[in-house]
Amino acid sequence: MEIYRRDDNWILEKEDEEIGIAKLRPAEGGGHIPMLVIAPEWRRRGYGSYLMKTLLSRTGGFTRNSASCYTAPAPADPAARAFLEKFDFAPGTDGLWVRCKKPDLTAVQFAQQFVAGHCPAPQLSIDATCGNGGDTAFLCRLGGKVLAMDIQPAACASTRQHLQQLGCAADACQVVCSSHANLLQYVQPGTADIVMFNFGWLPGADHDTFSTAQSSIPALQAALEALRPGGILSAVLYSGKVIGCDEKQAVLGWLRSLPLTKYTVLVCDFANWADTAPLPCFVLKK
Repeated sequence: MEIYRRDDNWILEKEDEEIGIAKLRPAEGGGHIPMLVIAPEWRRRGYGSYLMKTLLSRTGGFTRNSASCYTAPAPADPAARAFLEKFDFAPGTDGLWVRCKKPDLTAVQFAQQFVAGHCPAPQLSIDATCGNGGDTAFLCRLGGKVLAMDIQPAACASTRQHLQQLGCAADACQVVCSSHANLLQYVQPGTADIVMFNFGWLPGADHDTFSTAQSSIPALQAALEALRPGGILSAVLYSGKVIGCDEKQAVLGWLRSLPLTKYTVLVCDFANWADTAPLPCFVLKK
């Protein structure tokens, strides 16, 4: 069984026979689906659902971190109505049914939004686990000087490439290949406005290499020394089958031990997510 495109048509082929066709008139973030038909002898076997699911999947309809919107003609009968409802279409305007999805809020996005709200114009920021450069690029957009660190050479190379692709000024960010526990070798105590950590492993790399409490907690302690009064530290913690939960629990214990006279600590769990969901945490230095 195969699905292939021919202009705006999506063709479902089985045993060298075209058994279904859907039409998509593309638009930014989705499009209009005026037709989806399965040959009568192949109906009620799930092929229509397979065709619709593939069309949506290949055009961004199931992408969690970006918005999408599709429309279709109002269903002509209860079966067609049930089919559209299965894929989250609902009555809209102008006789159309609409399927609009907003991107899910991720822990990383939440951390960035919180940091930007607390410190919108930093003079010095540190991405202590730069990975593929997502947080580094975010800090560059805020302005000021940025220090990006990672112990993996592949991560530093990926960050440099990402910044170059985005057109970031070469002198706006210093990328160093070193453990985040060494960050005080690169900045003076009490000078950083923001320090960000995104623990776990490098996305797209070998999952056998990931952060541990043995280096993460010394790095967090160094980050607090690097922060100025009024500065903010963010840390996204991870757990799961591969990395376990030792680092997460150790860091949470360390965060909760910080004295209230010097720091305000926030642990912001997503209450209806799994226990292994990423956990954004923040420390505000007084």
